[in-house]
Amino acid sequence: MGTLIPLVQAVCALAAAMVLGNWYLTEYRKLKALAKPWYAIYLSAPGIIIIGLIFLLPLVALLK
Repeated sequence: MGTLIPLVQAVCALAAAMVLGNWYLTEYRKLKALAKPWYAIYLSAPGIIIIGLIFLLPLVALLK
């Protein structure tokens, strides 16, 4: 039981990363088809989430 919980946590994290990555890629393709500027993807919902995670993950790692 002790090794099951970290395994489930890893699977959940990977599943969330796959969903977010797929959402980001879908938005990227949609914005590229609309000929939006290169930075438009970073102003979309998945782009803001990813940028937020980029800044928050090192902070969480330092506090742990």
